[in-house]
Amino acid sequence: MALHPRRPRLWPVPLLWTLALGLWGLSRQHSVWRDEAATWQVARRSAGDIWDMLAQVDAVHGLYYLLMHAVFESFGPGTTALRLPSVLAMAVAAVCVTEIGRRLAGARAGLAGGLVFGLLPAVQFYLQEGRPYALVAAGAGISTLLLVTVLQRRGRAVHWLAYGGTVAVCGLLNWLSLLVLPAHLATLVWTRAGRPTWTRWLVTAAAAVTAVLPLILFSRRQSEQVSWIPPLTWHMLIGPAILLALGGLGALLDRPGVGRLSVAAVGLPLLAAPQLGLLGLSLVRPLFLDRYILFSMLGLALLIGAALGTATRAAGPRHPRASAWLVPVLVAVAFVALLPQSLAKRSPESRVDDVLAVAADVRRLKEPGDAVVFIPAARRDTALVSPDDFAGLRDVALARSPLASRTLKGEEADPARIRAAMLTHGRILLVTDVPEVARAVTAKRDKAKTAVLEEHFRVVTDVQVRGRRVTVYERVGPAEET
Repeated sequence: MALHPRRPRLWPVPLLWTLALGLWGLSRQHSVWRDEAATWQVARRSAGDIWDMLAQVDAVHGLYYLLMHAVFESFGPGTTALRLPSVLAMAVAAVCVTEIGRRLAGARAGLAGGLVFGLLPAVQFYLQEGRPYALVAAGAGISTLLLVTVLQRRGRAVHWLAYGGTVAVCGLLNWLSLLVLPAHLATLVWTRAGRPTWTRWLVTAAAAVTAVLPLILFSRRQSEQVSWIPPLTWHMLIGPAILLALGGLGALLDRPGVGRLSVAAVGLPLLAAPQLGLLGLSLVRPLFLDRYILFSMLGLALLIGAALGTATRAAGPRHPRASAWLVPVLVAVAFVALLPQSLAKRSPESRVDDVLAVAADVRRLKEPGDAVVFIPAARRDTALVSPDDFAGLRDVALARSPLASRTLKGEEADPARIRAAMLTHGRILLVTDVPEVARAVTAKRDKAKTAVLEEHFRVVTDVQVRGRRVTVYERVGPAEET
C-alpha cells in the first residue's frame, strides 16, 4: 500500500506574512494618536480604577482596557506593547481565512486569501492600531472557522461551546461585532443546514447575545460618546458599494450553488451582512464607521482568494508550471502597487494627530510658573500620556483629575473660576488642534478660555506639528494676584 506524502501546512505562511506587515514600522516614528492615547492612559490605571471609570464612560471598550492593562503591567507602556496585540490578532485572522479557504476551495485559494487579507488597506491600517478592532476580527475569523467545522459535520459540543464563547467575547470587545451572527445565519440558509444544526446555532447565538445584552443596554447611557459621528450621506455609500461589488464578483467566480457549503456561501454573507447591518442601524442613529465592521474584510479576503484559486485551476492544464507561481506573483504585484499607501499608513501623518510630538514641544517651550489650558478638554490626553513633559505646569482649568472623576479627560471648573485662574498667570501654554482639524468652540468653558487669551494675552510662540498645536501666550499687563 503506497503512502502519500503529507502535504505541508499552509497557515504558517500567511501567519508570518501578516506578522511581518504588522511589525514593519510598528512605532510609526514613535507617534500615538488620540484614540490610542485613550487606550494608553486608561491601561495605566489600576483594574479597580478602570472598572470605576466604565460606569461613567467607555463601557463598550471595558474588556479591551482591562486586557491592555494586563499587557502594560507585564511589558510596560510603549508603542510596541500598545499595538502588538493587534498585530498578533490580525495574524490569527489571516490563519482563519487560510484554513476556511483551504477547506472550501482548495489549498491555493486558502493561501491566496490569507496573503491577500494582510494587504487589504483597511487591515493594514488597523493592524497597527492600539484599539480593539483587530481582536474582534480575529474572533470573527475563529467563530466563522468553527461554524464551517460544524457544517462539515466535524463539529462536537466543544465546537459549539467555543463558537458561543468567541462570539460573546467579541461582543464584549465591541457589541457591533454581533453583526457576524446575521452573516452566519445567511450561511445556514444558503447551505440548507439541517434542523439539528439550526437548533444548536439558535441556542448558542441566543446565549452569546444574552451575555452581551447587559453591556448593550448599559452603553446606551453613554451614547453621547458617539454623538460626533455624522449622519449617513450618499458619498458614504460609495465604499460599501465597491466592496460589495468586488465580493459579488468573487462569489460568482466561485460558482455558488444553493445547498452547497462554499467560499461564496461563507464569504459573501460575512462581507455583506455587517456592511448592510451597520448601514441599517445608522439610519436610526449615526454609527457608520468602517472600523466597527473591520471583520467584514475576512469575507472579502475569502472571496478574492477563491477567485485567485479559480484562476490558478483554469491555467493549470495548459500552463502547469506558470499556474504554480500565479498566486505568489499576483500577491507580489499587489504589494508593490500598494507600497506607497502602505508606507503612508505607517507614517505619523496617517492619523489625525500625534499626542507625543506635541508633548515634546511643550517640554521645550515651558518655563517655571507657566500654566496650561486645553481646548477642547479632550486634548488633555497629551498630558496624560506624557506627564513628565508637563511637569511644573499648572492645569488651571482642571477641578478634578481624570482618575478622581473616573473619566477620560477629567472635570473642569466653571467658566468664572477658569477665567480667574488664568488671569493669575503671566504665561499660558494652549494645547489644541491645528485649524485644519479643529472644530468650532462651543463649550462655555472653552469659550471662556478663548476670551481670556484674546483679551489679556498676546501670542509669542506658535508651533503646529502632526495635527496638534501649542501656542505660548504672555500676559499684556501684570498678572492678577490669587
